[in-house]
Amino acid sequence: MKLQGIYTPIITAFSADGSIDYNAWKKVIDKQIDSGVHGLIIGGSTGEFYALSKEERLAQFDFAHDYIAARVPWIAGVNDMLATESYAYAAAAKAAGADAMLVAAPPYSLPDELELAAHVIRIDEAADLPIILYNYPGRTGVEMGSTFMDAVADRKNIVAIKESSGDVNRIHQLTLDYPQVQLSAGAEDQVLEFFSWGTQSWVCACANIFPQACVAFYQACVVDQDFVKGRQYMAILMPVMELLEQSGKFIQCVKLGAKLQGIDGGPVRLPMMAMSDEMTAEVTSVIETAAIKLDKLISE
Repeated sequence: MKLQGIYTPIITAFSADGSIDYNAWKKVIDKQIDSGVHGLIIGGSTGEFYALSKEERLAQFDFAHDYIAARVPWIAGVNDMLATESYAYAAAAKAAGADAMLVAAPPYSLPDELELAAHVIRIDEAADLPIILYNYPGRTGVEMGSTFMDAVADRKNIVAIKESSGDVNRIHQLTLDYPQVQLSAGAEDQVLEFFSWGTQSWVCACANIFPQACVAFYQACVVDQDFVKGRQYMAILMPVMELLEQSGKFIQCVKLGAKLQGIDGGPVRLPMMAMSDEMTAEVTSVIETAAIKLDKLISE
């Protein structure tokens, strides 16, 4: 499986009562596909998988497969605190028709790198689907370091790694030491650095807000190799990316940003709560300013 382009980990749309609003979720999916993204991730942290029941997560897989209808590939997030549930989600993703899986370390348990490798191998054996590894030690507490990579990198289904550690040195290390594993940008505020090192894809939460602009950013850097224009996109998006990565209100910022751009994903689920009026005003200002500048840049 070749990862090229923008892969959006889409938000889950909720009604005011907290239930999944599938009609609104259709609009989320259509907006992404109509804007030219190259694939969708269902059941990622941006989709608040941690706040969904097992029944809801499995229903999302089936609904997404039927509604996407092969318009773009879709990748299933199969992560869970309970390792055995991850194996069950992997098998369910295969049964639902997923094109690949996004696999992180199970949170809280803190496996060492060889234990984590064994966990990933069990997921691989449960589904026999392409795997995009997801290195995000800030959330899982576990690094997919060299010992881990040495244990899994040569498996045929390990096709890519979404690198979200925030350590720019990982871009160099993974590119040079593990060329058999495609590197995918996973730190929003470092995407230009990823692209400059030859990364071909971006797992892009920001695309929930600005899908067309993120596709244009990818086109400039990866396809056209126009890093002058790429820096222009990065400069405009950086205040947005800083909010996503550093504000501590990631999903709230994503959902508010999407709503400001015409896609209403409804409220966040507990334990997350709505932002303060002050922060809502700050995020609104940043999103609206970026929207004006992006529209202008895209039209040039």
